[in-house]
Amino acid sequence: MMHKPAFALAAALLAFAPAAASETRTIPGVENPYRSDAFVADPMPAIDAALARAKQSGKPVLLVMGTGGCHDSAWLANILVTDRFAPVRARYEIVHADIGMPHVKGWGRNPEVAKRFGFRIKGTPTVAILDADGNVLNRKAAPKWRNAASRSDDDIYNELMQ
Repeated sequence: MMHKPAFALAAALLAFAPAAASETRTIPGVENPYRSDAFVADPMPAIDAALARAKQSGKPVLLVMGTGGCHDSAWLANILVTDRFAPVRARYEIVHADIGMPHVKGWGRNPEVAKRFGFRIKGTPTVAILDADGNVLNRKAAPKWRNAASRSDDDIYNELMQ
């Protein structure tokens, strides 16, 4: 049972919530940009294959650790398949690894992915850029993607194309 002062405080805080929080963005051609089927349920073979392709192509691997039900993970996965992001797709071998939401107790999957690359997942998506040997090239920046749905398309594009 919620006490009256706590209820009043909650109601007051809701009144000051930004209008933008309830607004949804769209991605042309994507029915629900906050859901995605891009994340691989058994990601280790896909990661190994991407690293093998990276050795052949000389491209780095973009490892998106997240889940299709996370709005930030899904937004990033969906924006990456748009025409605007074709140069990003050309630059990287991309893998979307389904790790669930390990920062929420009981919601994690495939913990061996984060362990393999030395991450303690604090939020999803965590986006690692790997060289062909699997070394993480952006360790400090990798966890900072958990706000992907709030970022502008330009910000996402520019960071991935640096």
